[in-house]
Amino acid sequence: MSGEVKTGGWRQNKWISAAIPALLLHCSIGTVYCWSLFSEGIAEHIGYSKEAIEWAFSFAIFFLGMSAAFLGNIVEKDIHKSSLIATICFASGMALTGYFIYYGGHHYHSKVALFGIYLSYGFIMGVGLGTGYLSPVKTLMLWFKDRKGLATGLAVAGFGAAKAIASPIMESLQKSVGLYKMFWILAGVYFVMMFVGHLLLKKPEGWHEPQGKEAKPSIMQTLKTKPLGNYIGIWLMFYINITCGLALISQEKAIYKCLGLAASIGILSTVSAIFNAGGRLGFSAWADTMKDRNTIYKLIFILSIAFTGLVILTQGIKKGDGNTLLIVIVVALIMVVNAGYGGGFSNVPTLLSDHYGMGSISAIHGITLSAWAFAGLTGNQVASYIVKHTGSNKVITYMEKGELREAVVNPVGYQNVLYFTIALYIIALILCLVLVRPTDKALEAKAAKKAAKA
Repeated sequence: MSGEVKTGGWRQNKWISAAIPALLLHCSIGTVYCWSLFSEGIAEHIGYSKEAIEWAFSFAIFFLGMSAAFLGNIVEKDIHKSSLIATICFASGMALTGYFIYYGGHHYHSKVALFGIYLSYGFIMGVGLGTGYLSPVKTLMLWFKDRKGLATGLAVAGFGAAKAIASPIMESLQKSVGLYKMFWILAGVYFVMMFVGHLLLKKPEGWHEPQGKEAKPSIMQTLKTKPLGNYIGIWLMFYINITCGLALISQEKAIYKCLGLAASIGILSTVSAIFNAGGRLGFSAWADTMKDRNTIYKLIFILSIAFTGLVILTQGIKKGDGNTLLIVIVVALIMVVNAGYGGGFSNVPTLLSDHYGMGSISAIHGITLSAWAFAGLTGNQVASYIVKHTGSNKVITYMEKGELREAVVNPVGYQNVLYFTIALYIIALILCLVLVRPTDKALEAKAAKKAAKA
């Protein structure tokens, strides 16, 4: 399909109707990953431990995946309804989070404030995240038929880059207006951005969803077009990639402190966010050139295993402080995992469409995002458990903004997290090789190549 289609006086354009609204939606909801910037401040403000507050983020990711799974059919039928639901839920959830932070400041250690934040940031925003994440994906693939990996990668890169873009703004707002007012201001800003995206989002004029007798088959019927193990393999390797990514990323700042890089945490966090976004765009665009998109996952897991194994063999986190070579190896691991974590997200919808077609892609993609929900409850929580129950804490001192500060770290605990992640990465690679079979298109291309050689 061409980039533009003239329809009734309105020039339909793939950038205006798909790419720009996708970025407006994903750059808004992707700020959920900024949670670590203010979670400690919220804990102090309302009188609860940081561990108690952290569950709000876990709930947000859980309900992101579950709302995508259960509301995928709504996205399939009406992207305008789903994008409007996303806009209202995300913005109102953010505004209510601000209110309960305000309430908690006036009613210290209030359970109403804590559970209000769980409800607002976790459930309401979570529903906005799930529907907002799904809404533009099919539209992008319909507009960019020949480069659908690049198109979905562009949108999902917006989700990954949102943290890098919003972090300095949020830090500035926290200092100038305070925590709860920051949430109210951002709720208004993101409502406008997402509502504009909602208004612009439009499927190509030539595409009509099947109706009546032409209605598409059920999701289960669609999945049965391939061996069930094929879908199970995709779901599991997606779940494992997210779990491993969250396990390491959740300890990222503490690892930097262990390596003596506390003064550079802000810069390194921005660079890792760029790698995350770059992996989403780069891996998906690269996959467009391949006969079988599953090859990308093999590459992601092989790279992750290689760098994780290298840090395990060198004991890089445990012995890295003051050793330039080990510091480089550990930082490289963090960047590779961030890139692979992002690339895993951007390639899922296109891999699914290659296997199961475009008919029910939003619903199938939604169900697959349930893997994200469960990974959100296991990745960082398992890592925290390993750090808490292995190794031993030590106090380090470092300079930050001209002031001498202290931090409690557990280098052995962070190192031990890698044994957990490398075991899962190896399992994921086996799933890639054994369960997820090549598409018919890939098999045909392989057969044609073999026939040409003969």
